Amino acid sequence: MSAPLFIPKLAIIGVGLIGGSLALALKAAGAVGHVVGTGRGEANLQLALTLGVIDAWTTDMRDAVADADMVVLAVPMGAYASVLQSIAPHLKVGAIVSDAGSTKVAAIEDAKAQLSDKVHFVAAHPLAGTEQSGAAAAFAALYQHHLCIITPEETSNAQALAQVKRMWEVAGCKVLQMPAAEHDDLLAAVSHLPHVAAFALVNAVRKQENDTYEPFAFAAGGFRDFTRIASSSPSMWRDIALANKSALIKQIDALSQELGNMKQALENQEGENLLAMFSEAKQARDAWLAGKTKAESSIVDAARGEIV
Repeated sequence: MSAPLFIPKLAIIGVGLIGGSLALALKAAGAVGHVVGTGRGEANLQLALTLGVIDAWTTDMRDAVADADMVVLAVPMGAYASVLQSIAPHLKVGAIVSDAGSTKVAAIEDAKAQLSDKVHFVAAHPLAGTEQSGAAAAFAALYQHHLCIITPEETSNAQALAQVKRMWEVAGCKVLQMPAAEHDDLLAAVSHLPHVAAFALVNAVRKQENDTYEPFAFAAGGFRDFTRIASSSPSMWRDIALANKSALIKQIDALSQELGNMKQALENQEGENLLAMFSEAKQARDAWLAGKTKAESSIVDAARGEIV
C-alpha cells in the first residue's frame, strides 16, 4: 500500500493550467495544508485565490518559498535558471524542489547550477495538458489516468524522490521513472515535433492569403483538429524547442524525410507508393489507438524504471 502524503506548505511558481491543476488535485485529496502561489500576473493570482486554487499569493517568489516543504516550478523552460537563482537562498534546508517542464536534461542542469546540496531537486513531467492557460483553465481531474515521468539521478535523495512520486500519484498519475536523456528523445518525437509541425502548417497556410481568398475560410474539421495545439503558448513552446534543440532537430529531419518521400512520389506520379505510405501511417495510428494501454505498458517495460 502506498504511503500517505501530506505537504504542510506547497509553493507553486506559475499558477496556470499545470501548477493550478496540481494544487487543486492535492487539495481535493486532502494531501496539502497551505498552498502559496506566485508569479508575475497579479490578476491571475487573485483569480486563482478566488477560485480556491491557492490559499495565498505573492508576486515575490522569495516570500512564496520561505518555509515551503515542496516547491513546484510550472514556468516556461527559459525561466528556470533565473527562478532557481532567485529562490535558492530562501529555501529551507531539506526542501524539495520539483517541476513540470517538458524537457528534463535542461531542467536538471539548471537545478545543479543554481541550487545548493541542502535542498533536493527531482525533475518531473506530467504528460497532460490542454491548449488553454492561466488559473481559470485549471481543474482537479487534469492528471487522472495520465503518465508522469520522473527523471532522477543516481545521487537523488531517496526520500525526496518518494515524495515527488507520491505527489503525482495522488494527483491521479501513473508514475514512470527513466533517464532524463531518454525522456527528452521520446518527447521530442511525440510532443515537441507535433507542436512545431502545427505551428508550421498554420504559417504555411497563412502566408497563402491573397486579395481574392482567405484560406482559413475554407478550413474545416480536419484542419481544426490537426492545428489545435497551435493555439498553445508561443513563448512556452519557444522555450521548450530551444531547451530540447538537439533531439527536436533530429525529429524535424525525420519528418522532412517523410515529406520529401511523399513529394517525390507525387512528382513521379507514384500512386501505389503514396498509397503504401498513407496506409502504413493509418495502420500504425489505428493500432496505437486500439492498443493504447498496451503501448504505454511497453514503454514502461522498456524504460529503466517502473511504475510505482
